[in-house]
Amino acid sequence: MNTLKVGDKVPEFSSKDQDGNTINLGDYKGKKLVVFFYPRANTPGCTAEACNLRDNYQLLQERGFELLGVSEDSQKKQANFKNKYEFPFPLLADEDHTVIETFGVWGPKKFMGKEYDGLHRTTFIIDEGGVIERVIDKVKTKDHAAQLLN
Repeated sequence: MNTLKVGDKVPEFSSKDQDGNTINLGDYKGKKLVVFFYPRANTPGCTAEACNLRDNYQLLQERGFELLGVSEDSQKKQANFKNKYEFPFPLLADEDHTVIETFGVWGPKKFMGKEYDGLHRTTFIIDEGGVIERVIDKVKTKDHAAQLLN
């Protein structure tokens, strides 16, 4: 797994959101961007994480952050997830792993003694120039906004 690190410039990427709109990294030029990767829409941990960000969205925006959620779920799954919980930020349906591979968050995982490849729950804070300011790889799903604001 070759994960992007603090100080790395994020390569330009393009992916579809839950509604089929194309989202590019360049759309966020001049803004602070939080890109949070989560393994699967509508699962307990991912729901807790995204809802915590939703509940603190106003505060995050006051601090200048834009948010972008990413998983390998289909557009339909992402749309259902977004609508069910009324998320005010886009969710990328990265089925072809374009964004996941760009950030290097796909790799070996262990669960209940089994090893498999999967998406690592990781959050990147990107500055106005497209450079990674911070990487959070130990995400507290129920208190993720506090991790971003500290």
